[in-house]
Amino acid sequence: MMDIKPVPFKNEYETTFILPSDLPEDETRAAVDKFVQYIKDNDGEIHNIELWGNRRLQYPIKRKVNGYYVFIEFRAFSGIIAPMEQAYRYDDKVLRYLTVRLDKHSLAFNQKRREQGFGLRKDAKTPSI
Repeated sequence: MMDIKPVPFKNEYETTFILPSDLPEDETRAAVDKFVQYIKDNDGEIHNIELWGNRRLQYPIKRKVNGYYVFIEFRAFSGIIAPMEQAYRYDDKVLRYLTVRLDKHSLAFNQKRREQGFGLRKDAKTPSI
């Protein structure tokens, strides 16, 4: 009898998190680097990072009306998502977060968006990966 083991495969994800807008730039960068490094340390591949910058929140969160938005597209094993979201919860700097697994239509849309640049604000920054 053959012992067949399932081979894990990587899924495509995007995560968006909001930091307080009044954080100093070096602390904001450190928080972004922390989560990017977490993805890379767990065999994830970063496709795109967009720093959307300060935006007004729809409703106050922890008495803050503005937040600094960060958007990351990546490929990783599904096992890193729960610990990453736990790290978001434990980090006092993160106001809100959302991680979504992408389907083929979302992947096509994101690829087109990256190539053509539509939907991006003029002041959005895309740092080097």
